[in-house]
Amino acid sequence: MGYLVGEENRGLEYMFIMMNSARYAVGMQGIAIAERAYQKAVSFAKDRVQSRPVDGSIKSSLPIIHHPDIKRMLMTMRAYTEGCRAMAAVAAAAYDAAHHHPDAEVQRQNQAFYEFMVPLVKGYSTEMSQEVTSLGVQVHGGMGFIEETGAAQYYRDARILTIYEGTTAIQANDLVGRKTARDGGQTAKGIAAQIERTEAELASRDSLDARAVLKRLKLARETFIEVVEFVACQSKASPNAVFAGSVPYLMLAGNLVVGWQLARSLLVAEDLAKAGTDVAFMTAKVATARFYAEHILNKAPGIRDSIVEGAGSVTALALEAF
Repeated sequence: MGYLVGEENRGLEYMFIMMNSARYAVGMQGIAIAERAYQKAVSFAKDRVQSRPVDGSIKSSLPIIHHPDIKRMLMTMRAYTEGCRAMAAVAAAAYDAAHHHPDAEVQRQNQAFYEFMVPLVKGYSTEMSQEVTSLGVQVHGGMGFIEETGAAQYYRDARILTIYEGTTAIQANDLVGRKTARDGGQTAKGIAAQIERTEAELASRDSLDARAVLKRLKLARETFIEVVEFVACQSKASPNAVFAGSVPYLMLAGNLVVGWQLARSLLVAEDLAKAGTDVAFMTAKVATARFYAEHILNKAPGIRDSIVEGAGSVTALALEAF
């Protein structure tokens, strides 16, 4: 015997309540694995002694964490993980407001924001976890490829996350169709407007870190708006062109939102550091936000080009040529 749950002909709508929850949880799993891979890599890098510093400052071998490329990999791992965690936290806060805020219009706005965030938390965070855990193996060198360190296990654990509860392409299709094209890009543009307000706060600061983040955040937001316009305007007229760039669009949106959250963290961290609160921790937050802006967020214009101008080369090759 079966029982009707809810109203007839609304089953797909109800299913997405469950799916959004599952997708968010998978995104959090990606963030958790990335965090553990980062911790493991830092510990190894502080312990593994190999080679003298490239600047010749020390004449003997030293822990590899002193080497610039190791620092680059560790900072990449750290920035991705912290940024995705912040994005997920903001999405969770929006979910709470959508269900418990006393103002119905605020509830509606937060629900739209949360639903836009779900494919980003799931898609971007799990793709991120693959890169972070791969870097964790790289930091370990050959030791990372064998079972002794455990680094390779994190990589394997992360690999499934982009597949179950909907592949990255499925998340991207959702972002294009239900979250962008359906409302003409209005939710996406509303998020861009919030980011612009953060830019204004950054512009009011005289710190070099804030200005450096502002430069990249502004360019990434402007790039994002161009892509949103392309998706909203061309999804019906040229669906193949839009969906050829659907995953890059998801990655661009995720990159921007993570960069935005790290920019917000920079503003708070600078204030708290000036007040003498946990200065070392706050200084690290500022450095992490700037690293993300200069090494990850700055990829946004290239992604825009591949989406808006690169669809033809995706579909150009005849099927028999594959």
